[in-house]
Amino acid sequence: MKEIKHKLKYGLKNLLQWTLVIFFTSSLAIILRVFVFAKFSIPTPSMEPSIKAGEQVLVSKLTPGARIITNFFTLKKGEVPEVKRMPGFSVKRNEVLIFNFPYSDWQRMSIDMNVFYAKRCVAIPGDTFYIENGIYKVTQSSDTLGCYKNQQYLAERKDNDFNSDIYNCFPFDTRYSWNIKNFGPLYVPRKNETLLIDTLNIILYKKLIEFESRKTIKTKAMHVLMGDSTIQKYTFTKNYYFMAGDFVFDSQDSRYWGLLSEDHIVGKVAFVWNIKDISTGKTKWSDFLKKIK
Repeated sequence: MKEIKHKLKYGLKNLLQWTLVIFFTSSLAIILRVFVFAKFSIPTPSMEPSIKAGEQVLVSKLTPGARIITNFFTLKKGEVPEVKRMPGFSVKRNEVLIFNFPYSDWQRMSIDMNVFYAKRCVAIPGDTFYIENGIYKVTQSSDTLGCYKNQQYLAERKDNDFNSDIYNCFPFDTRYSWNIKNFGPLYVPRKNETLLIDTLNIILYKKLIEFESRKTIKTKAMHVLMGDSTIQKYTFTKNYYFMAGDFVFDSQDSRYWGLLSEDHIVGKVAFVWNIKDISTGKTKWSDFLKKIK
């Protein structure tokens, strides 16, 4: 009887120890998944040659800081997620980011929590971005932005080589007439910055302001109305970014839908995670933890 009690006590002790190990291991995994890193599959070739279609990538949430959706469990269809950020690193030009697509409805900006894109950030808050004969540029910067080789190929192609759906760009308005070879200049707003607003540049920033203010923007005669009030300036409450795919000929990026709000960003792509060659299916250890540049 004494021996049975001893074995029972020993068994319960082991069970408790393993339960605690499993609990703390699971808790650590959840904490890391929420606050530090995540894994995503890249379904399209829009980031080639940097990331091939079908590859998996490891994403660091330390840039720009882990995103907390404060109303996640009460979020209803059509509602805007409330986003708070943990402290993190600032996004830099040429970093590849994973983000939620900002337009499930093309009439207004939203956060589609079920759709993730991978694109390269080619302009950060405070930049003025433009494309000159296919080459991506930021004023007062000599940085090489995005995949320069693909941009050179783009520059060499004739304008009439492209279908109009691919050639014409944001904001799709005759007062700008931007295209994939000559685009901008477009100023990228930063948080707490005030811009003068008029009936011309509201075309560029309308959806951003509506997303932030949750009010309707209209133009009437020579005036811009936010709700029922006339505005001549606006102070942005979020940082914005210009996102571009490396494969410039086939990428649904900021050239077509405009600037990306910081609220949409999940994190920075750090490494290619998979070890199999997508085309052959063979193990390719040279790609394991390949750093994205």
